[in-house]
Amino acid sequence: MFSSVHNPNKDHEVTQPPNDSISSLSFSPSADFLVASSWDNVVRCWEIKQSGSMLQSAPKAEQQHAGPVLACCWSADGTKVFTGSCDKTAKMWDLNTNQFTQVAAHDAPIKTVNWIQAPNYQCLMTGSWDKTIKFWDTRQAQPMMTINCEDRIYGSDVLYPVAVVIMAGKKIKILNLENQPTEHRTMDSPLRYQLRDVSIFKKDGKPAGFGFCSIEGRAAIEPLDDSNPNSKDKFTFKCHRTPISQSDYHKPQDIYAVNGIKFHPIYGTLATVGSDGKFSFWDKDSRTKLKGSEPLNNTITCCDFNYTGTYFSYASSYDWSKGHEYYNPQQKNYIFIRQIKDELKPRKK
Repeated sequence: MFSSVHNPNKDHEVTQPPNDSISSLSFSPSADFLVASSWDNVVRCWEIKQSGSMLQSAPKAEQQHAGPVLACCWSADGTKVFTGSCDKTAKMWDLNTNQFTQVAAHDAPIKTVNWIQAPNYQCLMTGSWDKTIKFWDTRQAQPMMTINCEDRIYGSDVLYPVAVVIMAGKKIKILNLENQPTEHRTMDSPLRYQLRDVSIFKKDGKPAGFGFCSIEGRAAIEPLDDSNPNSKDKFTFKCHRTPISQSDYHKPQDIYAVNGIKFHPIYGTLATVGSDGKFSFWDKDSRTKLKGSEPLNNTITCCDFNYTGTYFSYASSYDWSKGHEYYNPQQKNYIFIRQIKDELKPRKK
């Protein structure tokens, strides 16, 4: 399934990539800086610059945890980066002073970090394998609030005034963040297998729904308003599977984990990345695939768009989907950045 080429789509290769699998990518909300968290315990930051039609990536700084770093995100003003680690802490990295300080703790590894910027408060939301979501004023040692969940936290997204959290056991929790975080509802996933990632989409500038993906080559779109069971924003679709021709329909199909899902910040179309070493672009409104990539020589673990929607970053590193026997310590990890022109524009109606 994989190609022998590490960059078949000829995208920009970020310089000095991590030394182990890349767990998350996050672009700054206000400038072209990219951070990546990795299983080598390090979080790194690059500045991305345009040089004519080419991109350049300059490593700016890095910080280290005592265990693998599973998540990273930015503050709303783009001056700080937050990280969550297997060392059970979340830290705040002030990029102006280069200080790296602990701001949160759990009883198990921290899988998700999201910054919440509300009109009347701001805080860091952390989700852990200890089955809790906690909210932190970064100046206080104790959390402002804790929400006990049904199972381990696997992924989350925040788009004020909404947060969506996916868990083990195929549970999804939707939070209302107005005034203070409160539980809105908990639902069962329409996907039958373990969930991997979640992303909120907007309509008319406000959160309208979310997409999420699973290990069984499938993703789903769900509206925030669950009052209309026939909503056009409520469906599942297959992705990251080997295509089957009419003549081969009786043959087994290879099905891959969908590791990441992200909505384009301007167009509202979306990207998925998977264990098949491919990324795909989709238009949820016309329910069509806009583009599929050439396969890389490794699985793709995560992705992100920059705030203007002109860059799409994706990480090529092993996701352990085929077990330890397929791990090759000699295989290099890569972060690629694709310049987005029109390939994510929605299909004309």
